[in-house]
Amino acid sequence: MTFFVTGGSGGIGGAIVLDALRRGHDVAFTMHEDAPAAEALLAEAARIAPAQRCRSYPLDVRDSADVEKVADAVLEDFEDVHALVINAGITTSRVAANMTDEEWRAVIDTNLTGAFFVCRQFLPALLANRFGRIIFMSSISHRGFTGHAAYAASKAGLLGLSATLAKEYGRRGITSNVVAPGAIETGMTTRSLSDTYREWWLKFCPVGRLGRAEEVARLVTFLASEEAAFINGQAIDIDGGTGWPP
Repeated sequence: MTFFVTGGSGGIGGAIVLDALRRGHDVAFTMHEDAPAAEALLAEAARIAPAQRCRSYPLDVRDSADVEKVADAVLEDFEDVHALVINAGITTSRVAANMTDEEWRAVIDTNLTGAFFVCRQFLPALLANRFGRIIFMSSISHRGFTGHAAYAASKAGLLGLSATLAKEYGRRGITSNVVAPGAIETGMTTRSLSDTYREWWLKFCPVGRLGRAEEVARLVTFLASEEAAFINGQAIDIDGGTGWPP
């Protein structure tokens, strides 16, 4: 199986890339501006799975022409794609009244519109195979997150997009699901979570800790597997049982 992972050079994205490789899959992943992280991930990929193919592609998911160009390159390099993991995402911390047009558009265009562009571009390949797995990386913030209106809205939008694709293409062998992590220990978490929120999480999470990127990755690779063929149109929280709100 060949995976296409957007935002693959980051914490959760990188963990998904490596987990897929360990399970014998080939992986194409994208990065936007962090070329050093992509190079480090490629080096680790070569170390742990030398028999598997792994390539990185610079991509701005907000640009539909760029998405088309990269998709063509991936299909030429790998010949086929079977699993789309829509992971690229950004956030900005600002209460709604103070959020600028530019901040809103940057988050919505990256997290939601970009997700649509990627799916639209690869759907013909999945339909030709009568097989495909689409997995969106949302967040439990889709229920609302103070100071992150654009992020919460974009992550909620992924649920509607995924559920629609599940209904439109389920009979063609394509499933679409959402993974909604809680607080996961990554670079984005470190940058965006306040000390107060971290303390709240540790207090109310029944497991008593933040999640690990590798735990999210294992859920994603399962949803991409044959064993998950009857899981479709679902949004699965991975949050240690915390729920939202407490």
